[in-house]
Amino acid sequence: MPKLKFTIPHSQTRKDARERLEHFTDRMKSKFQGQMSDLEESWDEDCLKFGFQALGMRIAGEIAVGDSDLAVRCDLPLAAMMFKGKIQSEMQQQLSGLMS
Repeated sequence: MPKLKFTIPHSQTRKDARERLEHFTDRMKSKFQGQMSDLEESWDEDCLKFGFQALGMRIAGEIAVGDSDLAVRCDLPLAAMMFKGKIQSEMQQQLSGLMS
């Protein structure tokens, strides 16, 4: 399964970055209402694990909160590779907005 990996720098404390990240899935649900479903999320210490359905494809990944950045890793189905740039761009935009 193809991977999507990138980091988002932040200037928050680790605790503040995590608190801001807790609103990430709410923000995504609101922005993409009707385009994504079956959104799941769970926390493992400072790592948000998430998954959702979009365009009939299951996308899953995790966002680890570090001292100075968020490390994003996402598994994409092969069929989603043509949307990889859009998915990454949208996630970067949303996460950067949360951290500023």
